[in-house]
Order: sequence, then structure tokens, then C-alpha cells
Amino acid sequence: HKCTQKSTQYNLAFFRFLWAAARRQKWVENCRRVDLEDKTPDQLNIHYRLCAKDFETSMICRTSPYRTVLRDNAILTIFDLTSHLNNPHSRHRKRIKELTMLRTPVKKRVKGKNEDILPLTLEEKENKEYLKSLFEILILMGKQSIPLDGHEADVIPEGLFTPDNFQALLECQINSGEEVLRKLFETTAVNTLFCSKTQQRQMLEICESCIREETHREVRDSHFFSIISYDVVDIAGEEHLPVLVRFVDESHNLREEFIGFLPYETNTEILAVKFHTMITEKWGFNMGYCRGQAYIVSTTSPRGFSSKMKVVASRRLEKYPHAIYTLCSSCALNMWLAKSVPVMGVSVALGTIEEVCSFFHRSPQLLLELHNVISFSEQTEGNLPFSVRNIRWNNCIAGRAFVLCSAVTDFNFIVTIVVLKNGQTSDVFFTGGSLTAVLHSLNEVMENAEVYNEFWFEEATNLATKLDIQMKLPGKFRRAHQESQLTSESYCKETLSVPTVEHIIQELKDIFSEQHLKALKCLSLVPSVMGQLKFNTSEEHYADVYRSDLPNSDTLSAELHCWRIKWKHRGKDTELPSTIHEALHLPDMKFFPNVYALLKVLCILPVMKVENEQYENG
Repeated sequence: HKCTQKSTQYNLAFFRFLWAAARRQKWVENCRRVDLEDKTPDQLNIHYRLCAKDFETSMICRTSPYRTVLRDNAILTIFDLTSHLNNPHSRHRKRIKELTMLRTPVKKRVKGKNEDILPLTLEEKENKEYLKSLFEILILMGKQSIPLDGHEADVIPEGLFTPDNFQALLECQINSGEEVLRKLFETTAVNTLFCSKTQQRQMLEICESCIREETHREVRDSHFFSIISYDVVDIAGEEHLPVLVRFVDESHNLREEFIGFLPYETNTEILAVKFHTMITEKWGFNMGYCRGQAYIVSTTSPRGFSSKMKVVASRRLEKYPHAIYTLCSSCALNMWLAKSVPVMGVSVALGTIEEVCSFFHRSPQLLLELHNVISFSEQTEGNLPFSVRNIRWNNCIAGRAFVLCSAVTDFNFIVTIVVLKNGQTSDVFFTGGSLTAVLHSLNEVMENAEVYNEFWFEEATNLATKLDIQMKLPGKFRRAHQESQLTSESYCKETLSVPTVEHIIQELKDIFSEQHLKALKCLSLVPSVMGQLKFNTSEEHYADVYRSDLPNSDTLSAELHCWRIKWKHRGKDTELPSTIHEALHLPDMKFFPNVYALLKVLCILPVMKVENEQYENG
């Protein structure tokens, strides 16, 4: 730990190691000092101290100007997690040393109290260079997304030896004149790998830990963050959730960094517990500073994925009320609502739409042909010239086109798209600003579901008739209701229209909670929005939800007044910043610490978009 604090500093508190075994062990682990692990409780308590800067402020209780004590549950968390790069006592140094020992015989040294670090021998230097080469190749492969193996056993001809990618790159290094690798190669048995699978796994674990610790340090320095979980992915036959952390770094740039995979559980409550345990205990993030959470839903997500993740988010919100549940930042509100609808027909229809989009974007020629057909269709009212309909494509494209054509000319697809088109809204900020009116409109639809469903079904029927598509219920549903007089229209209402609108109403209420609406109102801090509102804004009232996050909440009112005056009486040539990103990078932002803190928190909420192409979210 590169702490430069001294116990002689009168204004800084120092704390002895605890006698309580469990918490003392946790302190030792968090220090990442291997040399402390074999110390006795007496040695730790008498000879070692931790300064107050190693603890979160919430863990410290100042009973008077002259006395500072720790709370009963205090655990040190603020520690220089990058010091392992130069600290000989670091766990990662120890792991690297273990790798080196595979090549270097054990060398006994006598420990002394003031012993200087002995210079490396020639053999140790060579092994250090050897490990450096291994890590350089590993990092290169990671950056280029090159797998370590690269070959499936069943695709390699029998009797032919083909090295894996890692081994091949090592051989390439040797052939390029890497003398240390060449020397090791010449003294190694012919059938021995330069770097075994066990060593590769150890190196990957070291890289993973170093990257996560560096991210942890940046997030800790940023103070506030949001958690985002992406769609389920398959790893070695098991489903996992990719988890990312979203924060503003020291350069005032918005970042989203991957922090790890979480095994996906089918049991919702178990998933919620494991999610919390992984983030707080294994990855070491303080959820007390989490200000937003979101998850991504796609048509490939497991059935019920959206509802499960919503429960996980709710459980987290119960423990951490400031961790606002927000929209996934990767799609517009209407797409989010559609993807989260727990109706099979909707999932199928959205999947078909995505497949059609993917099909036509496979080549510029296919896209051009689509535009030509649409143009001819509009000019001839559906009667396409023979030459357009008989363009020859290869069998793969023709076969895929036939399957997609069958899917989009199904009546259930038509009616689903019509219901989705009529039942949703599209703009997050507009919806947030007029939520009452939107919910009133949707409730009016629910109260008159019979009438609205009739209009929607008629629109779908007219469209199907124009396209010469037969109206029929799904075969499975017809067989289940053979004796009833259920019509296509009533089927549409009971299985599609009503469930979809009900879901949209509930989802809007959940997404646009009171806290979230206050956060959206704080967007008026962005100067261009402030200008559109004629500088008649009232952020102070809405900022109450984040008052505890401000560096000096007592001066908030005066600071907001100065912030408005600054932009209201700006020079004629001064353009109003239009995004949070632009505002955060203003050179005089340091004079507005409370505004800066508010903008940082707003920035990490996974909901607002910015127009700067470099930053997709803001």
C-alpha cells in the first residue's frame, strides 16, 4: 500500500488491528499484504496501524473534535488496489512468483528485520523476461479476441500435430529472435509445452483480478456507479449473465466496463441473492454508492427472463433505495416495453422483425432490392413486374427468404404488430414529463378494451385482406377451444391486446417511479434545457433525492442560482452546452461542486441519450 500518511499527523486518525478474529482476518485480506498473513494477533495489534483514509466515511464516527472511532462493523475498503504492480508483498506478485518457481529452483534467504531486497540473479531475470513475454502474448490475444486453443479436436486430421494459438504465437516469438524464449526452448524436452494449460489459467486469473481491481479503483474514485446486466450468454453449456459497471471517470468521461460473469439461476430468489453476493463480496463494490440499475432484454432471452430480472432489481431496490431501476440504455422506450411483454406472440413477432432486418442488411444488394420492390409496389399498388419477382438468388438466400416470407404473412404476426403499433409510446423524456397523461390514456384503453380491440382487429384484417393473407387462429389454440365459440377477434383481445396494455401500464409505473421522475427533472441542469425553459427552473426541489450525495448541500440553493445566472447572462457567442457530457467538461465546472455531483449521478443512470457520437449513452 503506497500510503504516505504518518502517525504524527495530528488531524488524521490511526487504528490498531482488531482482536476479533473474523474482522481482523478480513482487514488483513483487504490490505493485500502477504507478509501480514503469518503475523500473530499480538504482533498485528502492537506493531501495525491503518489510517482513517483506508475506511469509507460511513464507517467512521467522530464523537468529538478530538476523538475518532470506528463503527462496530467497519471494514477497510479504500485501499490502493494497483499497488500490487510494485509491491513485493502483493498477492499477485506471489502468484507470479509461483509461476516463476516452475522454472527456477527454490533459493533460501534469511529474513532480517531491515534486510534489503537482494538483486535478481541472471536466472531470475531470464524467468522474469519469460513471464513478461507470456503476458504480452496473452494480452494481445485478449485484445484481438483470439482464443487460446483455436482448434476443435474433430477438425484436426488424424496424426497431424497442430499447436494451439498460444503455443503458435510463442513459436513465432522464438523465430522472430526472442533469445530468452529460444534459450528455454533449447533446454526443454521436445514434447513439453512452453506454457501449460495450468499456467495459462493462472495467468488468466491474474489478468482478470488486475483488470477488475483497476476498474474497482476507478469506480471508487468516481464514488457513484450503476450496475447493468446484459442478455444471457452460453459459456461451456451453462448460462451466465454479463455484468457491467457504469461510472464517470477522473477525465469526466462516461464509461461502461465489464466486471464479470454471473451464473444464471432459474430460481429468481436464488439469483437475486447470488447477484448481490457476487457484486459486494467477490467483486468488492459498495452498493451504498449504486445509483442506477438496468438489464437488457432481447428476443433470444430465456422465457421469463425479463420478469426474473425485474424481481432481482426490486430486491436490490429494497436494500438500496437510491439504486433507481431504469430503462435499458440500448433501446428506445417502445422497444423496451415490447421486449418485456410476457406474451409469446409478441416475442415471436419481434424475433421475426429482427431476423428480417438482419437478412436485408447482409448485403447492400439485398437492401437495394428491398427498396426497389417497395418502390414498384407503391407505384403499381402491389402488382409487381415479372422481372422484379424473378430475380435469381443463390439457394441459401432464397431458402431463408422463403422462411421469412411465411413468417411475416401469418395473420398472428400481422395482428401482433398492429396491437404493438397502437398501444405504445416512444420517447422517454416526453413520457417522463407527462406520465399522468400517458397513464390516463392507457387506462382509458383498458376500460374500453372491447372497442379498441375491435378497431385494432379491423385494421389487421384489412391489412391481411390486402396482402391476401388468410385469417386463422393458431392450431394449438384452436384444438384447445374446439367446443367454445371463441372467435379470432375475442382471441386477439384475451391473449394479446389486454395482456399487452396491462403490462405497459404496470411497466411505466415501475420505470417512472417518483425518484426516477425527480432525476429526469434534474436534466434541466443541462444549460440548453435550462435555456428552453427560459431559465425558470426549480432543480433544488427535485435534487432532494440526491442531497446526501452532494459535497456541500447547504450551499446548493446559492450555487444553482449562480449556475442559472451564468448561462442566462452569457456572451452572445457562447453556445449553451446541450449534453451532460459537454457540461461535465466545462473548465469552470470546479466552481460548481454540487452541480457537478448532480450531473455525474444523472450521467450514470442508464436512460439518457447524448448526441455525441463517441458516447452512445449519457
